[in-house]
Amino acid sequence: MKIKIFIVFIICGLSAYAQQEPQYTQYMYNMSLVNPGYMINEPSIIQVGSLYRTQWVGIDGAPKTANLFANVPLSEKIELGVNYLNDNIGGNINLSENVFNINAAYKINVKKDLNLSFGIKMGFDHINFSSLGSNVSGDPLFENTNKTVINIGAGAFLFHNNYYVGLSSPNLIPSDLNVNSGVLYKDKPHAFLIGGYVFDVNSELKLKPSTVIKYVTGAPLSFDVSANALYLDTFELGVSYRYQDAVSGLAGINITPNLKVGYAYDFNTSQLNNYNSGSHEFILLYRFDVLGLSKKYSSPRFY
Repeated sequence: MKIKIFIVFIICGLSAYAQQEPQYTQYMYNMSLVNPGYMINEPSIIQVGSLYRTQWVGIDGAPKTANLFANVPLSEKIELGVNYLNDNIGGNINLSENVFNINAAYKINVKKDLNLSFGIKMGFDHINFSSLGSNVSGDPLFENTNKTVINIGAGAFLFHNNYYVGLSSPNLIPSDLNVNSGVLYKDKPHAFLIGGYVFDVNSELKLKPSTVIKYVTGAPLSFDVSANALYLDTFELGVSYRYQDAVSGLAGINITPNLKVGYAYDFNTSQLNNYNSGSHEFILLYRFDVLGLSKKYSSPRFY
């Protein structure tokens, strides 16, 4: 009976994956994942980071996601973003994805302090399904299989010192994974609209409301609404709401001007709340000042 329940969970989980790309509560620290046009826009500053998310703690085989990323400026107008993503759902019956992509963004100045960047993304996604070691490993329905597909995406990002708006589709090419003539996994193109505004409450406190809206054909519209406060450019607290899914608390600290750590906890508001104890997400960011120009950016942009 347990294996049947587990298989139902995996199939339902894979169906959900057909509707949405992996999502993060702290997406604002690596917006290049959803928008290839995103730029940190600080020449000489290379930013590297890692994010780890363990979702729906307490449910066997619940999703776990790890992301390594970097933003590398090549000039005043051109910036590269690099992302590696590993996403897993299931245990012995497992669907895993290994994604690698490179973004290239080009910036044009619209007017003073207002810029518009356009970006493209190219990479690949290796999808693997395995039932090795499970009670159904000999069943043709759960035959081991894998596939590598090409990812191409595009985005536009309009940004000012105090606000930003972005529209993108990080994967324009549909893909699927078939097992025994049946579709096990399907990834449809997603559209993302992101936006945020930074209010300088006073010389010590900044407040940033932000949102990300996600749309994919055949699925309900999904959105996150967040509010983050930054005190003394060091301590950060925030709250977030994901429509019909979760309420989250966020906290971060800039240990040094170049080193940041962050944590988020999601409390489910859907029926899944009865079966798990929430989701945890950790992030680590480090900025390398390659040319020693960080004094020019004594107060880094709050997005």
